[in-house]
Amino acid sequence: AAPSPAAPAATPAAAPVAAGIPPPPGARVVASPFAKTIAAQQGVNLGNVAGTGPGQRIIAADVLNAPQGVAVAQSTAPFEDIPHSNIRKVIASRLTQSKQQIPHYYLTIDVRMDKLQEVRSGLNKESNGDYKLSVNDFVIKACSLALKKTPECNSSWTDTAIRQFNTTDINIAVNTDNGLLTPLIPNVESLGLVSINESVKDLAAKGREGKLSPTELQTGTFTISNLGGFGIDQFCAVINPPQSCILAVGRSAKKLVPADNEAGFESADIMTVTLSCDHRVVDGAVGAQWLQSFKSYMEDPLKMIL
Repeated sequence: AAPSPAAPAATPAAAPVAAGIPPPPGARVVASPFAKTIAAQQGVNLGNVAGTGPGQRIIAADVLNAPQGVAVAQSTAPFEDIPHSNIRKVIASRLTQSKQQIPHYYLTIDVRMDKLQEVRSGLNKESNGDYKLSVNDFVIKACSLALKKTPECNSSWTDTAIRQFNTTDINIAVNTDNGLLTPLIPNVESLGLVSINESVKDLAAKGREGKLSPTELQTGTFTISNLGGFGIDQFCAVINPPQSCILAVGRSAKKLVPADNEAGFESADIMTVTLSCDHRVVDGAVGAQWLQSFKSYMEDPLKMIL
């Protein structure tokens, strides 16, 4: 009988394709340009995607078929680099210059605000809605008057002399979305409280809208920084060069103080302020005189009006 034909050799079974495994953390991610584009559009983190292309390269299909939960987790990133704005660069440069070149010292005093709040409330009631004076308006006026009485604090250091200014041009620190700005109110000594109030509101609105002119951002002769609206009791501010002083104003709050008749204690509305001084220009006793003058105007506000 004829021999039976030999059975064909068995074909080896194809080895199963290994399931893609995402690259380990920190490893280099290899992906096609199209896969990278899709991942960027869909917010997919390629570090969590298993590649099925040659050499476990991530291809477009891998991104499209990625399971839920591999999106980029913004909140888990260890940090985010926010580029410096031009305003932030200027702030950094000026404040670094101030702390490196100006020998700061600080003087703090409490101001009793009861009488000022009473006068302010009365004036606002009589305004018929034409204006609404703030505590900061009184602070600005009191600063100007105290500067006229103690002109050493209305001065700047130069290489050859101490320059003393004849007008009180006051910068007001204003917080905006673009950073800290210090718009200028010039010639405050010639302004009344209502005019100061109108100037502050106008400058603050322009600052928030980014519409302050270069003239309105010039450096004056003195700066006020008021954080009372944020609930801050007391702080020390950095001098705005080339000025020699800046006043840091805290909030008004009820505190127990010795009674005027020395019979125990009574509740009073107290505001704490701190004067930062350039010791090259303003000696400690002179800074103290300025603070006493400022305090006297604030505690007897009719002197600012009459």
